[in-house]
Parts: sequence; C-alpha cells; structure tokens
Amino acid sequence: MSLLVCKNLSFAYDGMTVVHNLNFKVEQGDYLCIVGENGAGKSTLIKGLLQLKKPSAGSITMGEGLKASEIGYLPQQTQIQKDFPASVREVVMSGFLGAHGLSPFYSASEKEEAMRHMEALEITDLSRRCYRDLSGGQQQRVLLARALCATRKLILLDEPASGLDPVVTRSLYDVVERINKKTGIT
Repeated sequence: MSLLVCKNLSFAYDGMTVVHNLNFKVEQGDYLCIVGENGAGKSTLIKGLLQLKKPSAGSITMGEGLKASEIGYLPQQTQIQKDFPASVREVVMSGFLGAHGLSPFYSASEKEEAMRHMEALEITDLSRRCYRDLSGGQQQRVLLARALCATRKLILLDEPASGLDPVVTRSLYDVVERINKKTGIT
C-alpha cells in the first residue's frame, strides 16, 4: 500500500485555486521533488499533506499506518527561526515532541536516536552550540536531524536549500539521498 495517495486534490485561498486536480501516489522509499514557480502552491501542498490546510476538493489518503503527526517536516526558514536561542541538541530533540507532547523528558532510546541522526548529518560537534550562531547550511542539517527524530517513514522538505550556496546545497541533497537509501525513509 502507498504511504500517500492524492486524488483530484485542490487547494484554494479566499476562493482562488492554487493547486488544481492533482493526482499522485508516494510509495515507501520514494525520493521525489516537487518543482514549480513561486506561488505555484508547493508549500500549500505540503501543508495539506501535513493536515495543516484542508483541501478545497479531492482527498489525501495516508497508508502504511502513517499519521500526519508522524511526518518529519523541514519548513522554509524565517528570520525568527534562524534566531532561535536553543542549543543544537535541544532543537534536534524537539523532533520527538509530537510523539509525547510537551514533556521535556526524553527516553534513553530517543537520546540515542537523536545522536545517531546528528552523527549521520555530521553535526555532533555542534550539539552544545547555540542554533542561532550556526551557518545557514549547519542550521538546515540541524533541522533535518530534528525532522528525522519525528518520523521513521516520511520527511517533507520545503525549500531546504533556500539561501544556501551551491556547494552547501549539493551537500545537503547528498545527505538527504544517503538517508533515503540507507533508511528507506521517503
């Protein structure tokens, strides 16, 4: 069964359709990219997949036991997010909050999993540093590690390379591809 099935999916803002009659399936292990001009509805589609925006028409079916709360999400960064005054470790660990609410206590297995994700993204040496003091590329790796903590099935990245130079962009996409191939996370 597919992870996601979108049938005749449309989204609108104030009666103006931004995504119209979209049909697609996402299978476990897929690696895909949604491309379009600014304002084409890419971020709106992602919000719909996360159940943060209701479709104006059509349906989104989640399979394989997937719940919207279990989808890892790396949003477009705003200036406020870039200035967040928390340690790298705290930001990464916050990916688990969707699983057990606002409890500030993490299990030993969650701490180990977060460490594995930081190692995979080569940011363990940054764990005690303040998130806002990092470069844009380092911040994106931290947010990707956070998204990995939130899921074992599906990650949605919304313009993950926005504002990054070409070398850092290539490196980030290489890491995402490696994670996809190694873990099967879609």
